[in-house]
Amino acid sequence: MSATLPAQTQRFQEKREAILSAAAALFNQHGVKGATLADIAASVGLVTNSVTYYYRKKEDLATACFLRAIEVFRDIIDQASAKSGIEARVHEFFRLQAALFADIDRGAHAPLMQFNDMRALPSPHFEVVSDAYNDMFRRLRELMRTPQTAQLGRADLAARTYMLLSVAHWVRGWIDRYETDEYAHIADRVSDIVIRGSAGPGSVWAPSQAEREWRLTVNDDATSEAFLRAASFLVNEQGYRGASVDMISAKLNVTKGSFYHHNDNKEDLISDCFERTFAVIRRALSLAEGIDGKGWDRACAISRSLARFQLSPEGPLLRLGATSALSDPARRSDVRRTMSRLTERLAGVVVDGMMDGSIRPLHPVIAAQVASGLVNSAGSLAHWVPSATQDNVAEIYVRPIFLGILCPPSQAA
Repeated sequence: MSATLPAQTQRFQEKREAILSAAAALFNQHGVKGATLADIAASVGLVTNSVTYYYRKKEDLATACFLRAIEVFRDIIDQASAKSGIEARVHEFFRLQAALFADIDRGAHAPLMQFNDMRALPSPHFEVVSDAYNDMFRRLRELMRTPQTAQLGRADLAARTYMLLSVAHWVRGWIDRYETDEYAHIADRVSDIVIRGSAGPGSVWAPSQAEREWRLTVNDDATSEAFLRAASFLVNEQGYRGASVDMISAKLNVTKGSFYHHNDNKEDLISDCFERTFAVIRRALSLAEGIDGKGWDRACAISRSLARFQLSPEGPLLRLGATSALSDPARRSDVRRTMSRLTERLAGVVVDGMMDGSIRPLHPVIAAQVASGLVNSAGSLAHWVPSATQDNVAEIYVRPIFLGILCPPSQAA
């Protein structure tokens, strides 16, 4: 009996790893609420009852997927923290992450759960994952804590830690547009922007009052706006399946009947949330064209205004990782293409800045992706920095990505 135990144990571990890998891929595609145990079981040639032998409930399986991903990223953070100095640590953090992504995309490493849908977990599963994720965040904050960052207060250090984490998560969504052999070079460029910022000689951080007064929404239908804001908030927090019609209605203190009076169905509402998000981004890009300044001034103004919008009463924008909310593959592709076009448009502003000398030479598309990832995550900044507001988000969160992660704290925050 004892002679066969190791082989049985190995088979058990192999089957469990296969289930975790398949589940991570399906949860990433359909969300925690959307993926089913039956689909996960079928993807590894099992029946549902076989999966429940390893994980009794879907929530148990999702929790295991999240914890596995957190453990991998925690190991990356710990390895990077062994380096001396913030520049070396940040560079190593992105280098190790890129190597992991390359291994995943080559099939040499199992797929890992993305963190978009974490809040869709019920209690007590959410608390278990949240505690582990918070520990990962604290470890990343310790990576940031060096003599070079001693001048930063608690809020500034937390904001820059969240900035680093936001950029890292965003990289996963676009790095596969490049060859896996290029991932290491992409990591070098991302870390260079995070560490040094993008300012050219003589460029200064100078928010204007006119920019603060930009109106980024043009929808005068207050009821429609209310539903769009509520749905965006809940999808960001709970995922598509978690943001039920009942929850959206309850957030607005209206009946389910009122929801259907104003909206045909939930999926159309979520589709409209994407359109609203794109309209707000386009509006910021268009208003920036009227600035009497250089490319640097326009790029900074775009990012500042969108981050402020995220924490304003008009916010948030729908997280752009929520494309799994759309059941129509063609619609998902449309959304991704639109976001790519908007990122390219922002990259054009960066190119303008490089041509006029206000932005130093760098990879313009990667710089635009870094800024986009920062803005995309700004709506959740208050989870990590309770003092973050519409008034200070640009100074504590956006400014360091443009001036570099080691820039002195803002006196205007």
